[in-house]
Amino acid sequence: MTQRHISHPEGLPRCSTGHSARHIHDQRGLAAGGGHFIECQCQATRRHADLDAALAEWRRNNRPARSARKVLPSIKAPADNVVQLTFGLSAAPPGQRAAGGGHGRR
Repeated sequence: MTQRHISHPEGLPRCSTGHSARHIHDQRGLAAGGGHFIECQCQATRRHADLDAALAEWRRNNRPARSARKVLPSIKAPADNVVQLTFGLSAAPPGQRAAGGGHGRR
């Protein structure tokens, strides 16, 4: 038999549905479909040359779901008692001409 089950004393992380995982080492060459992989009842990783790569894929596939982002309270409207002053960059009120503009002509 070319496949061997390897037990880990610290255990492997469970899958996202709660199944226990197991580490299998297929002793055939990588070109022949061998390598390390981790599987459970519902899924398995691809075969990798080393256990660390298989374990990284297992953790990436079975990481806990992210929680929803907290919604920040909306920005309140400005107060009614604030007066907005117009400075030189805004348009002039009707009936007034902007100063300058003659460029030296009279």
